[in-house]
Amino acid sequence: MPTGLKRYYGEGYLHFITFSCYHRRALLGGPARRNLFLKILEQVRRSYRFVVVGYVVMPEHVHLLVGEPERGNPSVVMQVLKQRFVRRLLRSDRRRGHPSQGWLWGPGLQAGEVWQRRFYDFVVWGKRKRIEKLRYMHRNPVKRGLVLEPEQWAWSSFRHYKTGEAGPVLVNEQRPAELKLRGRAAELAKSGGVVE
Repeated sequence: MPTGLKRYYGEGYLHFITFSCYHRRALLGGPARRNLFLKILEQVRRSYRFVVVGYVVMPEHVHLLVGEPERGNPSVVMQVLKQRFVRRLLRSDRRRGHPSQGWLWGPGLQAGEVWQRRFYDFVVWGKRKRIEKLRYMHRNPVKRGLVLEPEQWAWSSFRHYKTGEAGPVLVNEQRPAELKLRGRAAELAKSGGVVE
């Protein structure tokens, strides 16, 4: 880890995370890749049990506003998310083309060159900063000239906030507490309390 870099985990804060494609290339430039990324984000969200407050997938970078996961920490989640995306992307693209063509990445780009190695993590401590980061994310496609209005960009959480539309990633989904039961108590819960 670079000198002076300090990550704050374990306090229950929200994390505004930004990470980029290798050399800021537009590797998420097509809708199919952005859709794939969001599908994998939802799988990782379920697996590591964290809340997604907001997101936007741009052609060459991603912004996430997330809570701390129940399993692992945000660094682990980012590592898993990036690795799963690369594996799925390379596997699906290899099926579509001949491996010697190199049409997907161009010459010299390898699996390790899909993402920049690190990610930016800003700890969001209050409501005002949370709103600021959400606005920044949702306005990003407009500012970049990709769309005229935030709701036109399908790869962000904006529509959830404006219309309540369910997207590919559950936003603000709080998991109910799960009561772990063992032995006789688990048997009773499964049977609905009926004892044979």
